[in-house]
Parts: sequence; C-alpha cells; structure tokens
Amino acid sequence: MSSEDRRILQRDEFAAIQQLKALSPTAASLQSQLALAQAGRLQTDNLAAGENGGPPVVGEQYLVFSLADQELAVKAEMVQGVERLIDVTPVPNVVSWVKGVINLRGSIISVVDLRAFLDLAQLSFTPRTRLLSLHHNEMVICFVVDGVSEMLPIPAAAIVPVNARQARIPHWAVPYAAGSALLANRNLILLDVARLLFSEKMQHYAALG
Repeated sequence: MSSEDRRILQRDEFAAIQQLKALSPTAASLQSQLALAQAGRLQTDNLAAGENGGPPVVGEQYLVFSLADQELAVKAEMVQGVERLIDVTPVPNVVSWVKGVINLRGSIISVVDLRAFLDLAQLSFTPRTRLLSLHHNEMVICFVVDGVSEMLPIPAAAIVPVNARQARIPHWAVPYAAGSALLANRNLILLDVARLLFSEKMQHYAALG
C-alpha cells in the first residue's frame, strides 16, 4: 500500500468514526472496530489474549450479540452496521415480525424483530436494544436484537458443527446456525447470515425494497 493510499484509508476511517458521535460509547466503539475489521486492519491481539497472559487469539472476526439470554455471533464481514433503535416507518399488510422500514444512510431497509421471527417470547425494548444490519450480496436487512457486546476473533479449532453432540444449539437457532463456538465458559451460536437472509420465510415477507 502506498503512502497516499494509506493516508486516504486513514482519512476515510476517521470520517466514519466521527459519524458515530450520536451513538452510545459502546456502540461507537463496536462500529469503529467493525470498520477496521472489515478493512482487514484490526489487530487480534488488541481484542483478545490467551488466559494468564498467553498468546493472542487468532481467528476470523465475529460480532457478538445477545438474544433470549443466548450469545450469538456473525462474521464481521457480513455486518453493515450497529445502530441505536430509531423510529421505524410501519408498512401495511405484512407479518408482525416485520416492524417496517428505515432510511439507513440513503437506503430503505426492512426492519425485522429477530425475537418475533424466531417465535421467541417478546420483551420490551431497553436502552441496550440495537438494530443490527446484516448483508449478503445485494440483500440487507436490519434486525432488532437484545444487545450487541463485542468484536471477537474465533479460531477455527473452536467451532463445532451443527450436527455434533456438543454443539448445544437451541432449537430455535438450528435452521440458521452454522455451528457453535466453545470458548472457555462461553457457548456462542454462529449464525449463517446467507441462510437467514435468503430463507423462504424471510424472502417472502421481508424483501420489501
């Protein structure tokens, strides 16, 4: 990378982070980490180190979020952004889990309540509630989730396939799970974003734009 390319990249990163001022400090930090991860410049040793001062954890970057007291994760490259819950414009004649649409940086995006989509018990929104926008190819949908916590490198050796006995994936996540990650005392469900976005259920009702 030339010095001029590096200067332009740094300028763009700074501009993107400055646009996060309206977000909470936690969301702003996650957004800036996400921008760096997607640019391939996030250092894993700044995110996670081995226990007792061991070597840094090396693995693909995932964004961790919560839903129904369960930690889930999606590949950082599939995440377009994390937003605080904002006003959603209702859309008539759609199922209840489609909350409507929002104008997200000039694009009209469908908003899906992920709890309702997965037939989970509904809870009132809290200050931790977030809009998590996921994309694959040309498809982008914003999901209402209980909270977003961190960016995390997950080594391939920690990932357990869906059909393995030790995967411990709740029944509601199985149709959209790529596996689970066992990290110390944590069990993260890894979502297959393409399978979620392009499922028949999602395509039939949520592809409004």
